[in-house]
This record gives sequence, C-alpha cells and structure tokens, in this order.
Amino acid sequence: MAANFQSPQQKSYDVVIVGGAMYGSSVAWWLSRNPDFDGSILVVERDPSYEFSSTAHTNSCIRQQFSAEVNVKVSQFGAEFIKNFREFMADDEAPEIILQNYGYMYLAGDEAFAETLKESQAIQEKLGSGTRHMSAAEIKADYPFYNVDDIVAGNHNLIDEGYFDGGTIFDWWRKKARANGAEYCANEVVAMGLNATGSAVETITLSTGDVISCGKVINCSGPRAVETSRMAGIEIPVEPRRRYTFIFDAEQPLDRDLPLTIDPSGVHMRTDGQYYLAGCPPSISGADDPAVAYDDFEIDHSLWENYIWPIIATRIPQFEAIKLTNTWVGHYAFNTFDQNAIIGAHTKVENFIFVNGFSGHGLQQSPAMGRGVAELIAYGEYRSLDLSPFGYERIETQTKFVEKAVI
Repeated sequence: MAANFQSPQQKSYDVVIVGGAMYGSSVAWWLSRNPDFDGSILVVERDPSYEFSSTAHTNSCIRQQFSAEVNVKVSQFGAEFIKNFREFMADDEAPEIILQNYGYMYLAGDEAFAETLKESQAIQEKLGSGTRHMSAAEIKADYPFYNVDDIVAGNHNLIDEGYFDGGTIFDWWRKKARANGAEYCANEVVAMGLNATGSAVETITLSTGDVISCGKVINCSGPRAVETSRMAGIEIPVEPRRRYTFIFDAEQPLDRDLPLTIDPSGVHMRTDGQYYLAGCPPSISGADDPAVAYDDFEIDHSLWENYIWPIIATRIPQFEAIKLTNTWVGHYAFNTFDQNAIIGAHTKVENFIFVNGFSGHGLQQSPAMGRGVAELIAYGEYRSLDLSPFGYERIETQTKFVEKAVI
C-alpha cells in the first residue's frame, strides 16, 4: 500500500482529518462549506478504495427509536438531511435520496423490556416521532406473518425510519468537500508530535516521512480510532468487533415490507429490495463478542445454519423455505464503555477532536455529528444541536451515556 502513498501539497494545514470514510468526509464537507471557516483542510486516508471500511459494510438504516433525547434529535436531523439531500448539496446534479420508511419493529419478549419500550415511546412522541407502542395483537393485525406467541409488546414507527443509500451520500460528501478546497491524500498517519506541555498536537508524521504542521487533528479513524489517539498519548475504549450480514431470498415472499425487526434473541432482519437481510453479533450463538484484528473479516458460517435461520423461521414461518444469496462481515467501531459516540475535544490535548465509537449508529448519525464537529471547529461551540453529552469527559469520569436502545 505504501508504494501508492502520496505527499500532501502543503507542509501546514489548519485542520488534519485522520480517516476519509463517512465521518472524515462528513466533517470535511460541513467544514468546507461553512462561510465562517476559511482554513485549510487535509484528509488523510490510508485506503482510498475504502474496501474494508465500516462505511463499505454498512446496512444504511436510520431510526428515531432511541431512549436518549439527543440521539432522537440526531436521527431526526439525519432524516431531514436525507430527504433534502439535493438542497443541502446545492447542486442540480445531486440525486434525490429516498428514505424507504418500513420502520423499525422492536419486539419485547418480557414485561421488563415492554416497559422500557413504553418509556422510550413516550420520549420519542414528545419529540415529534411517530413511534407506536403496540400490543402483540396489534402487531399481528398489521403484520400477519409474524409469530407473536412469545411477544408481550413492541414499538414501531413508519415515519422517517428505514433504509437509505448511505454510499451515495458518502460519495457526494467526498466529491463536494474536494470541490470546496479540502485536500484528500492517500497516506497514513504514523506519529504525532505534541508541544512541550502536551496540551496540543503540533505535527503529524506520515508513512512517506512527511512532517505536517497542524492546527487541529480530527480522529475519524473508525475501528482504528485508538491507534490514532495513542499517537497523542490518549486511550479511548473503541475497538473493532465483527458484525455479520446475511442476504436471503424467500420461496414465498411476504406480502408487504418487513420492518427492520429486532427480535428478542438479538437477531435483526428487514426487507432488502427483492430480498431480505438478517444481521447479528457473534454473541447470538452464546459466544463472546471479542475485539478482532483490523483485517479480520472471517465469516462464521455456522451462525446462519445453527442460529440465524432457526430464529427467523420461528419468528416468520414463511422464512422456513429460504435461500442464502450473500454474506459479509463488517466491523463496528465499538465503544466498550457505553456503546455511544465520543465527540469533541480531549480534556488535555485541546486540539485533538474525537469523532469515534459509534457502535453501529454511524451512518444514520453522520449528518448531525459531522455538522456539529464542523461547528465546534469553526466556532468553538455546538450551535445547531448540543452534542456535549457525547463528550470525552464522561470517559475520564466514568459517567456512562445511557442509551437503552442499542442493537
């Protein structure tokens, strides 16, 4: 890879973004379009093919069904952005992005989780969400194909929840950020130089040997986030974890869209065009869910036969006769502390900014989070939406961000 690396055009940049996938490009685009920011931007990406990035292995879904108000608001702006993508791009050639609203269906198999769903629905409704708290009978009436014999209740929302084309948004963010003057460089950050007091990163060193001066460093390294932070002497609880996706065809297709259904077992499944998609963590088999190597995308084929297929066939009897057509493994940038994003500046290395640890929420949160980080860089504060609950300080104080709706 190093043979194809290139040197940046300059020796100094106001902002260096480490990682050019969904989040690096979101921050670069939002910042480059901000009329109050006239600085230089360098985006350093070690693999411009993005073949193994989390962005390339996403399922591109969005939901408002969170229990924390700020997470709901982040997704509400995400839906607004998706539905008005062309206007945000201010380019007649930009495509319309369709949000396919089949919604999320959370199924509760016990009274305790049913009560959690009910409490979350009240929060979502207060913020304008269309989430319904439903009895098992109501679920069965709307979606007769479900087996709900073991279901107590569920939550479902058909407004601004479902699938969108995240890949196209990423492509346009990168394209427009470049058009606005952001420089993308195929290279790898291998070291950082701090000032005498350790309060700021002054330089980054690239794999090619280039030493670049920087005003701010933005960590957008996805599952590799801790490797980037360690160069500045910072530990963060983010690691790569495998997540499996299975695409299948049904001999008897359902007569309506399948919501993104979160089964009590931990398996989730949804409509995927003319096919269906199912996903799960390795723990569905009772195994551990360990950190893996950054290049470990090994597929555990036994998960499908022994766990996934029996679970989805039990939940939807029509799925007893199905054919697996494709499988892939992606990595979550998993925040082991509380499974939520770490956003904002470090408490001591003040020009080191985190955009890390999304734990599977990444694409749906990228419009609001990218906007917020760009505001933080341009103004020193969040202006559109207060993202301070995601700040690094909670890692130091061991104060968890509580979000009950984590998949």
